[in-house]
Amino acid sequence: MYSHDHQADLLSYRLTIDNLDAALIHILAERFRCTHKVGELKAAHHLPDIDKGREAQQFNRFREIGQSAGLDANFVEGFMRTIIDEAVRRHGEVKASLRIRPA
Repeated sequence: MYSHDHQADLLSYRLTIDNLDAALIHILAERFRCTHKVGELKAAHHLPDIDKGREAQQFNRFREIGQSAGLDANFVEGFMRTIIDEAVRRHGEVKASLRIRPA
């Protein structure tokens, strides 16, 4: 009879998941470093924190990418909404910090 070590498989899958989670976190950190630069640029040139046109284009793009990857569109949209809302919040912080700096 065939014997299979399910615990070893489970551990292997979990190690892969842990590595992917770490990669996601590092990718998010890099994304926020980049969006911080966008926030600085927007603040320096008195641009709005939110670009509704770009946001609409991006969400269409996210849905397409998610669909092609086999992910639920609502999940992708919610996930990306959280990330974008955080970037916009940080843009506000950048703008506020530039206003209180001495000239």
